[in-house]
Amino acid sequence: MSYRKTLKLICGVAGGSAALVVAAAAADSRGLLGEQRGDAAAGKWSRFTVLRAAQPAWTPAKHTPAPTGHAWDFNWDKRDPSALTNGKKKESATEDPSSEQDNGKPKATRNILLIRHSQYNLGGNSDKERILTPLGREQAELTGQRLAALGLKYDVLIHSSMARATETANIISKHLPGPGVELVSCDLLREGAPIEPVPPVTHWKPDAVQYHEDGARIEAAFRRYIHRADPKQKEDSYEIIVCHANVIRYFVCRALQFPPEGWLRMGLNNGSITWLTIRPSGRVALRTLGDAGFMPPEKLTRT
Repeated sequence: MSYRKTLKLICGVAGGSAALVVAAAAADSRGLLGEQRGDAAAGKWSRFTVLRAAQPAWTPAKHTPAPTGHAWDFNWDKRDPSALTNGKKKESATEDPSSEQDNGKPKATRNILLIRHSQYNLGGNSDKERILTPLGREQAELTGQRLAALGLKYDVLIHSSMARATETANIISKHLPGPGVELVSCDLLREGAPIEPVPPVTHWKPDAVQYHEDGARIEAAFRRYIHRADPKQKEDSYEIIVCHANVIRYFVCRALQFPPEGWLRMGLNNGSITWLTIRPSGRVALRTLGDAGFMPPEKLTRT
């Protein structure tokens, strides 16, 4: 077999692996592939061995991700109607248990838009001094404009009681369409250390007490705000929560039933939008994570 034929054959079957092409060509030119004059069968067998070795050594079975074994918990928020009706005694013999369950079944979808506060003064000695920078106020304006451009009817704007989140929320609220959207301040949404991250990092190491206190508070915030709709809610809702990067990342992990200790593996820009959708069935979808594409590149920060 000529050098050119060997090169074409190996490139075609093996995907052009340079090392194998060179090795096969050199071996063929030196007669090392076993092809002797009058011994075509041995040559074909040897070339087949080389080509087979050049192909990727995998099968679909080997490269299919294995399930973790953790099924989706449809009662993750303890509001699954089928779980709520279990064990209840029927008040009358004529009562239809299916109709009781239907009446208590959520019908609306909740859309929760989690906004990270804008850039703030890192040099402040207290929370009151850690107000937004001029760029941070501009970022909040851009986020408010983006939320308005979505054309959604927002039901409420909840924000952390920390100064930077409160100021961000006040700027955003000026852009929201329709009658004034109610602003609600909440201490549970304050920044903190939700759970010790895995893998650990060296630049940020809160002590065990902070994880213990902050973790319980942030988990309480998750349970208050991240859940399926109440059965009495008739229409889909759109709720804005302005808070902090650690809180948002922890919420996302918990809502998607990912390991919560992985929260620090994600990064969020200031003023970015993270959108969670919670269906009546208890299914949760992440529509956007840290969307800041509506801001010019020179306006993007992560402080």
